Amino acid sequence: MSMMKDDQMNIPHLFKCPISLDLFQDPVTLCTGQTYDRCNIEKWLAAGNVTCPVTMQKLHDLSLVPNHTLQHLIHHWLCMDNRFNPEEHSKAFDPNLSLVVLKNNIEAKGTTFTTKLEALRRIRILSEESEWRRSSLIQLGFFPMLLQLLFSKVSLKEGKMHQEDSDIAEQALHCVLNLLPFSDIQSLDMLKEASHLVSFFILLKQGTAKIKMNLCYLVEAIASSFQTREISLVLGQTQCLWGALVDCLHDNSDASEAASKAILALCSMRPNRESFIGEDGVNCLLSYVSTPNARPRTSNALATIKLLLASDSAKKVLVNNPNGIHILVKMVFGECSDREGSESAVSSLLVICYESVKVREEAICAGVLTQLLLLLQSQCSSRAKSKARMLLKLLRSVENPSKVATV
Repeated sequence: MSMMKDDQMNIPHLFKCPISLDLFQDPVTLCTGQTYDRCNIEKWLAAGNVTCPVTMQKLHDLSLVPNHTLQHLIHHWLCMDNRFNPEEHSKAFDPNLSLVVLKNNIEAKGTTFTTKLEALRRIRILSEESEWRRSSLIQLGFFPMLLQLLFSKVSLKEGKMHQEDSDIAEQALHCVLNLLPFSDIQSLDMLKEASHLVSFFILLKQGTAKIKMNLCYLVEAIASSFQTREISLVLGQTQCLWGALVDCLHDNSDASEAASKAILALCSMRPNRESFIGEDGVNCLLSYVSTPNARPRTSNALATIKLLLASDSAKKVLVNNPNGIHILVKMVFGECSDREGSESAVSSLLVICYESVKVREEAICAGVLTQLLLLLQSQCSSRAKSKARMLLKLLRSVENPSKVATV
């Protein structure tokens, strides 16, 4: 009888090996008190691991003690369940669920597409179950293996990505993101290599909405970690990345929000900001926040604009945009703004208005005074109100320029 589906077997949790998730065949206990199936823990130890897969404690004793009590309980349970014959216990074990076998099914050169995809689906389920299951996957080296699978050469046929590559990438990406918080993020150094970057950009440009979304989340994670600062710079200085992220930003799917977060995270580094500005990033973001139905991602885009305005070149681009000031004013208060977005919009206006009377006049004509007064009466943050008061004070200098010095 196959044991591919635990829900059909209704196997008690304590009767499953933590590594293979199968019914114990030969349960043995480590010095940490954790029990595993003998074949699985022996493979673990043979791979050079000296820790307990569940507790991650270092093993001071590698002895494997047979757990006769558990074996007896399993035998009793099998006898009590009419669907099982204890004599067929050994036949019921399906080795295809072993983590070692799953890894081999992905790495082996002769593995069929179907087998590889099923292995990835199984790994995805395991990576979502619990922290100790993820620990087992990480200890067995699944994270770098999945990255290698994901960013190995992606096939193109008539300028389009193969469906098989898309299916594999979608599953692998889910697994990578599930394991990422618990893994050595420096494994992502592979993206410094040109061949892997090519695969990355093909997936980002031609992948499904789910692939694009998860790649954007991966970019956000890379840009948010000090350990992967160099990779963030490599990505941020790559021209095609910004175009791909902007395309995702305008995509009417979950990839849009993920792209807005990725762009914001990348722009936390000055060299990346300058690179994005050079790729017309300011105008792209202004165009985006003024697009209908953009509200869920507006706050991220406005926060990015605020970051970019630390650069004089970004200020120049915004001021020269015929709709730039009007768009920011509209974001101060109204249907298209939220608390965080309002604060970013006010901060941005404060920066560009401070240096130019002409910009202040344009903002006033665009209705900024009304917007600011409405914002001050709302439930916005104290920081946003403080910025709004500063901007109101600055705008009075349109009638009395001498007041600029007192701001």
